[in-house]
Amino acid sequence: MEQFLQQLVNGLTLGVIYALIAVGYTMVYGVIELINFAHGEIYMLGAFFTVTFISALGLPFYPAIALAMICCAVCGVILDVVAYRPLRNAPRLAALITAIGMSIFLQNLAMIIWGSRPKPFVQSAVPAYMKLVALDFGYFRLTWLQVFIFLVSIAMMIGLTLIIHRTRIGTAMRALAQNKTAAALQGINVNFVISATFALGSSMGAVAGVLVSVYYNTLYPTMGYVAGVKAFAAAVLGGIGSVPGAMLGGMVLGVAEALGAGYVSSLYRDGVAYAVMIAVIIFRPSGLLGRAVVDKA
Repeated sequence: MEQFLQQLVNGLTLGVIYALIAVGYTMVYGVIELINFAHGEIYMLGAFFTVTFISALGLPFYPAIALAMICCAVCGVILDVVAYRPLRNAPRLAALITAIGMSIFLQNLAMIIWGSRPKPFVQSAVPAYMKLVALDFGYFRLTWLQVFIFLVSIAMMIGLTLIIHRTRIGTAMRALAQNKTAAALQGINVNFVISATFALGSSMGAVAGVLVSVYYNTLYPTMGYVAGVKAFAAAVLGGIGSVPGAMLGGMVLGVAEALGAGYVSSLYRDGVAYAVMIAVIIFRPSGLLGRAVVDKA
């Protein structure tokens, strides 16, 4: 039982991080039906920006994260304006290829700036309480860092939900998701709303990158690839285009991965997680919380 609780805690910690990244995928897809494969690199940039602000500018931990969120939001907007906006009316395949190209470009740009070797996080900047154990019952152990990751992730997802459902920009996002042409006819600035969607999703991805780099004490230019693929899988698992679905999908994927590592083998942790995703998609193609799309004649 203790081992199960420990793996469950580990899985939920990973799951909320996957959910933060998956939300960025599903928001962009919900608004413009584009899979932004460069989103994983925004997550990677969040970690590198934070470490750079701490080591080069001497900023404390929390201000460095806030500044990294702003920088990643700007990067998300630039990504939209430069790479995706010119292809708004192009076939989807063109935008998809561009997204993959931007992912590779950002990976190589990070290698040029920060080098290709893994780097440790600046541990001296991490608040001391995060290194302490909150609960310890033998096999079951919960650290304050895990508590911090869980609380921050949940708070950000609640905040995003409130933005989507309680603000004008959130209403505009939902209008674009329903019908972009009709939203434009109602006076909504389509390009502005899409850029705001990229900015919001990118800032959440930045926080996820920081949390992972602190949790594993490592960051490297290709870290966004694997995390991005898993977050995309989480978005599909929950129902692509559904924000609550992305959150649930991230949780399920994280728990499946942790339980697979604990009860099967750490070598098959990814395989178990993806097996769960495939099973859900086979029996429920629209995802856990996605809606089936009916083609109208």
